[in-house]
Amino acid sequence: MSQIKLIHGDCIDEMAKMDADSVDLTVTSPPYDNLRTYGGSLQWNENIWKQVLKGLYRVTKEGGVVVWVVGDATIKGSETGTSFKQALYAVECGFNLHDTMIWHKVAKFPHHENSKRYKPQFEYMFVLSKGLVNRYNPIYDIPNISAGKEFTVKCKKKSDDNSVENGRTKHLKIASHRMRDNVWSIAQSGSKDHPAPFPEQLARDHITSWSNEGDIVFDPFMGSGTTGKMAKQLGRKFIGVEKVEKYHAIATARIEAEQKELF
Repeated sequence: MSQIKLIHGDCIDEMAKMDADSVDLTVTSPPYDNLRTYGGSLQWNENIWKQVLKGLYRVTKEGGVVVWVVGDATIKGSETGTSFKQALYAVECGFNLHDTMIWHKVAKFPHHENSKRYKPQFEYMFVLSKGLVNRYNPIYDIPNISAGKEFTVKCKKKSDDNSVENGRTKHLKIASHRMRDNVWSIAQSGSKDHPAPFPEQLARDHITSWSNEGDIVFDPFMGSGTTGKMAKQLGRKFIGVEKVEKYHAIATARIEAEQKELF
Protein backbone atom coordinates (compact mmCIF):
# COMPACT_ATOMS: atom_id res chain seq x y z
CA MET A 1 0.00 0.00 0.00
CA SER A 2 1.00 3.64 -0.36
CA GLN A 3 2.28 5.45 2.73
CA ILE A 4 -0.99 7.36 3.29
CA LYS A 5 -4.58 6.53 2.34
CA LEU A 6 -7.26 9.03 3.36
CA ILE A 7 -10.82 7.96 2.60
CA HIS A 8 -14.01 10.02 2.61
CA GLY A 9 -16.72 7.54 3.53
CA ASP A 10 -18.43 5.44 6.19
CA CYS A 11 -15.93 3.35 8.15
CA ILE A 12 -18.20 0.27 8.23
CA ASP A 13 -18.40 0.22 4.43
CA GLU A 14 -14.72 1.03 4.00
CA MET A 15 -13.51 -1.62 6.46
CA ALA A 16 -15.51 -4.22 4.50
CA LYS A 17 -13.32 -3.37 1.47
CA MET A 18 -10.05 -3.72 3.42
CA ASP A 19 -8.07 -6.95 3.54
CA ALA A 20 -8.53 -9.07 6.65
CA ASP A 21 -5.57 -9.14 9.05
CA SER A 22 -4.00 -6.05 7.45
CA VAL A 23 -3.74 -3.43 10.23
CA ASP A 24 -1.09 -3.40 12.96
CA LEU A 25 -2.61 -0.70 15.17
CA THR A 26 -5.81 1.31 15.39
CA VAL A 27 -5.88 4.48 17.50
CA THR A 28 -9.33 6.05 17.50
CA SER A 29 -11.99 7.84 19.47
CA PRO A 30 -15.56 7.01 18.41
CA PRO A 31 -18.56 9.30 18.97
CA TYR A 32 -19.76 9.27 22.58
CA ASP A 33 -23.43 8.43 23.17
CA ASN A 34 -24.50 10.90 20.47
CA LEU A 35 -23.00 13.76 22.47
CA ARG A 36 -21.98 15.23 19.13
CA THR A 37 -23.83 14.58 15.89
CA TYR A 38 -21.50 16.74 13.76
CA GLY A 39 -24.22 18.87 12.22
CA GLY A 40 -26.72 16.03 12.05
CA SER A 41 -24.51 14.05 9.65
CA LEU A 42 -23.80 11.23 12.05
CA GLN A 43 -25.86 8.41 13.51
CA TRP A 44 -24.37 6.52 16.43
CA ASN A 45 -26.04 3.70 18.33
CA GLU A 46 -25.42 0.18 19.58
CA ASN A 47 -26.08 -1.43 16.21
CA ILE A 48 -23.47 0.81 14.59
CA TRP A 49 -20.70 0.51 17.18
CA LYS A 50 -21.11 -3.27 17.17
CA GLN A 51 -20.53 -3.31 13.41
CA VAL A 52 -17.47 -1.08 13.86
CA LEU A 53 -15.92 -3.37 16.48
CA LYS A 54 -16.61 -6.45 14.34
CA GLY A 55 -14.95 -4.72 11.40
CA LEU A 56 -11.95 -3.74 13.48
CA TYR A 57 -11.48 -7.32 14.63
CA ARG A 58 -11.52 -8.55 11.03
CA VAL A 59 -8.94 -6.05 9.74
CA THR A 60 -6.57 -6.27 12.74
CA LYS A 61 -3.55 -8.53 12.38
CA GLU A 62 -2.88 -11.34 14.84
CA GLY A 63 -0.98 -9.68 17.69
CA GLY A 64 -2.27 -6.25 16.63
CA VAL A 65 -3.90 -3.68 18.90
CA VAL A 66 -6.91 -1.35 18.89
CA VAL A 67 -6.81 1.65 21.24
CA TRP A 68 -10.45 2.69 21.79
CA VAL A 69 -10.68 6.04 23.61
CA VAL A 70 -14.19 6.64 24.91
CA GLY A 71 -16.32 8.32 27.56
CA ASP A 72 -19.95 8.17 28.71
CA ALA A 73 -22.77 10.68 28.65
CA THR A 74 -24.75 11.41 31.82
CA ILE A 75 -28.48 11.13 31.20
CA LYS A 76 -31.06 11.84 33.92
CA GLY A 77 -28.35 11.76 36.58
CA SER A 78 -26.84 8.43 35.52
CA GLU A 79 -23.82 7.64 33.40
CA THR A 80 -24.78 5.40 30.50
CA GLY A 81 -21.99 2.84 30.91
CA THR A 82 -21.80 2.50 27.11
CA SER A 83 -17.99 2.47 27.27
CA PHE A 84 -18.06 -0.74 29.34
CA LYS A 85 -20.63 -2.32 27.01
CA GLN A 86 -18.35 -1.60 24.07
CA ALA A 87 -15.29 -3.07 25.78
CA LEU A 88 -17.18 -6.24 26.73
CA TYR A 89 -18.64 -6.58 23.24
CA ALA A 90 -15.12 -6.28 21.80
CA VAL A 91 -14.22 -9.32 23.91
CA GLU A 92 -17.25 -11.14 22.46
CA CYS A 93 -15.87 -10.35 18.99
CA GLY A 94 -12.62 -12.10 19.91
CA PHE A 95 -10.42 -9.31 21.24
CA ASN A 96 -8.51 -9.57 24.50
CA LEU A 97 -9.06 -6.66 26.88
CA HIS A 98 -5.31 -6.19 27.19
CA ASP A 99 -5.46 -3.10 29.41
CA THR A 100 -7.97 -0.58 30.72
CA MET A 101 -6.08 2.69 30.71
CA ILE A 102 -7.15 6.13 31.86
CA TRP A 103 -6.62 9.43 30.09
CA HIS A 104 -6.59 12.05 32.85
CA LYS A 105 -7.54 15.21 30.98
CA VAL A 106 -5.44 17.88 32.65
CA ALA A 107 -7.61 20.99 32.96
CA LYS A 108 -6.34 24.28 31.59
CA PHE A 109 -9.00 26.35 33.34
CA PRO A 110 -10.77 26.19 36.75
CA HIS A 111 -13.92 24.06 36.95
CA HIS A 112 -17.35 25.55 37.52
CA GLU A 113 -19.25 23.88 40.35
CA ASN A 114 -22.67 23.44 38.78
CA SER A 115 -23.67 19.81 39.37
CA LYS A 116 -24.20 17.30 42.17
CA ARG A 117 -21.16 15.21 41.32
CA TYR A 118 -17.44 15.66 40.94
CA LYS A 119 -16.30 17.12 37.65
CA PRO A 120 -15.53 14.28 35.20
CA GLN A 121 -11.91 14.60 34.18
CA PHE A 122 -10.96 11.34 32.49
CA GLU A 123 -11.80 8.96 29.67
CA TYR A 124 -11.18 5.27 29.23
CA MET A 125 -8.53 4.04 26.81
CA PHE A 126 -9.38 0.38 26.21
CA VAL A 127 -6.39 -1.44 24.73
CA LEU A 128 -7.81 -4.38 22.76
CA SER A 129 -5.52 -7.00 21.29
CA LYS A 130 -6.10 -9.75 18.74
CA GLY A 131 -4.32 -12.56 20.53
CA LEU A 132 -1.15 -11.77 22.46
CA VAL A 133 0.34 -8.33 21.80
CA ASN A 134 3.37 -8.64 19.53
CA ARG A 135 4.64 -5.05 19.70
CA TYR A 136 5.22 -3.22 22.97
CA ASN A 137 7.62 -0.31 23.38
CA PRO A 138 7.08 0.98 26.94
CA ILE A 139 7.65 4.67 27.63
CA TYR A 140 10.08 5.50 30.45
CA ASP A 141 9.44 9.09 31.48
CA ILE A 142 8.59 9.05 35.21
CA PRO A 143 11.57 10.44 37.19
CA ASN A 144 12.97 8.05 39.81
CA ILE A 145 13.40 9.65 43.23
CA SER A 146 16.43 7.43 43.89
CA ALA A 147 17.97 7.88 40.43
CA GLY A 148 21.68 7.09 40.35
CA LYS A 149 21.72 5.22 43.64
CA GLU A 150 23.92 2.12 43.48
CA PHE A 151 23.27 -1.21 45.15
CA THR A 152 24.45 -4.81 44.91
CA VAL A 153 22.49 -8.02 44.58
CA LYS A 154 23.63 -11.59 44.85
CA CYS A 155 22.48 -13.53 41.82
CA LYS A 156 21.08 -16.99 42.28
CA LYS A 157 21.55 -19.85 39.90
CA LYS A 158 20.25 -23.37 39.79
CA SER A 159 22.68 -26.26 40.18
CA ASP A 160 22.43 -29.53 38.29
CA ASP A 161 20.02 -30.99 40.84
CA ASN A 162 17.75 -27.87 40.59
CA SER A 163 18.71 -26.64 44.05
CA VAL A 164 19.52 -22.91 44.35
CA GLU A 165 23.03 -21.80 45.14
CA ASN A 166 24.70 -18.40 45.32
CA GLY A 167 26.24 -17.06 42.12
CA ARG A 168 28.11 -13.87 41.31
CA THR A 169 27.43 -10.42 42.75
CA LYS A 170 25.89 -7.78 40.47
CA HIS A 171 26.38 -4.02 40.89
CA LEU A 172 23.30 -2.08 39.77
CA LYS A 173 22.36 1.58 39.48
CA ILE A 174 18.80 2.93 39.64
CA ALA A 175 17.84 4.42 36.28
CA SER A 176 16.91 8.08 35.90
CA HIS A 177 13.34 7.24 34.85
CA ARG A 178 10.89 4.42 35.39
CA MET A 179 8.19 3.03 33.13
CA ARG A 180 4.98 5.02 32.85
CA ASP A 181 1.80 3.74 34.55
CA ASN A 182 -1.52 3.16 32.76
CA VAL A 183 -2.96 6.53 33.86
CA TRP A 184 -1.76 9.22 31.44
CA SER A 185 -2.13 12.87 32.42
CA ILE A 186 -2.31 14.82 29.17
CA ALA A 187 -3.87 18.23 28.56
CA GLN A 188 -6.87 18.45 26.26
CA SER A 189 -6.43 20.02 22.86
CA GLY A 190 -8.48 22.94 21.63
CA SER A 191 -9.32 23.44 17.98
CA LYS A 192 -11.57 25.61 15.85
CA ASP A 193 -11.56 22.90 13.18
CA HIS A 194 -13.07 20.01 15.16
CA PRO A 195 -15.21 19.79 18.35
CA ALA A 196 -13.28 16.86 19.88
CA PRO A 197 -9.64 16.79 18.73
CA PHE A 198 -7.20 14.21 20.05
CA PRO A 199 -4.18 15.62 21.89
CA GLU A 200 -1.17 14.95 19.68
CA GLN A 201 0.77 13.54 22.64
CA LEU A 202 -1.94 10.95 23.32
CA ALA A 203 -1.88 9.67 19.74
CA ARG A 204 1.91 9.79 19.54
CA ASP A 205 2.44 7.87 22.77
CA HIS A 206 0.02 5.09 21.82
CA ILE A 207 1.57 4.77 18.36
CA THR A 208 5.02 4.58 19.97
CA SER A 209 3.85 2.00 22.50
CA TRP A 210 2.01 -0.47 20.25
CA SER A 211 3.67 -0.28 16.82
CA ASN A 212 7.03 -0.13 15.05
CA GLU A 213 8.31 1.92 12.12
CA GLY A 214 6.75 0.82 8.84
CA ASP A 215 3.62 -0.61 10.51
CA ILE A 216 0.11 0.27 9.33
CA VAL A 217 -1.83 2.56 11.68
CA PHE A 218 -5.58 3.00 11.15
CA ASP A 219 -8.17 5.49 12.36
CA PRO A 220 -11.79 4.79 11.28
CA PHE A 221 -12.96 8.10 12.84
CA MET A 222 -10.15 10.28 11.50
CA GLY A 223 -11.63 13.64 12.51
CA SER A 224 -9.04 16.38 12.09
CA GLY A 225 -6.29 13.84 11.38
CA THR A 226 -4.23 13.83 14.59
CA THR A 227 -3.58 10.07 14.54
CA GLY A 228 -2.47 10.33 10.91
CA LYS A 229 -0.18 13.27 11.58
CA MET A 230 1.52 11.46 14.46
CA ALA A 231 1.77 8.23 12.46
CA LYS A 232 3.64 10.11 9.73
CA GLN A 233 5.97 11.78 12.23
CA LEU A 234 6.84 8.34 13.65
CA GLY A 235 7.50 6.65 10.32
CA ARG A 236 4.32 4.55 10.12
CA LYS A 237 1.95 4.03 7.20
CA PHE A 238 -1.57 5.35 7.75
CA ILE A 239 -5.15 4.65 6.66
CA GLY A 240 -7.82 7.10 7.78
CA VAL A 241 -11.57 7.15 7.18
CA GLU A 242 -13.79 10.16 7.83
CA LYS A 243 -17.48 10.45 7.02
CA VAL A 244 -17.86 14.22 7.38
CA GLU A 245 -16.55 15.94 4.23
CA LYS A 246 -15.44 19.06 6.09
CA TYR A 247 -13.26 17.11 8.55
CA HIS A 248 -11.90 14.85 5.81
CA ALA A 249 -10.67 17.97 4.00
CA ILE A 250 -9.12 19.38 7.19
CA ALA A 251 -7.39 16.06 7.97
CA THR A 252 -6.11 15.73 4.42
CA ALA A 253 -4.58 19.21 4.46
CA ARG A 254 -3.04 18.64 7.87
CA ILE A 255 -1.49 15.25 7.06
CA GLU A 256 -0.25 16.38 3.65
CA ALA A 257 1.40 19.39 5.31
CA GLU A 258 3.14 17.02 7.72
CA GLN A 259 4.27 14.90 4.78
CA LYS A 260 5.87 17.93 3.10
CA GLU A 261 7.70 18.90 6.32
CA LEU A 262 9.22 15.43 6.55
CA PHE A 263 10.71 15.48 3.03
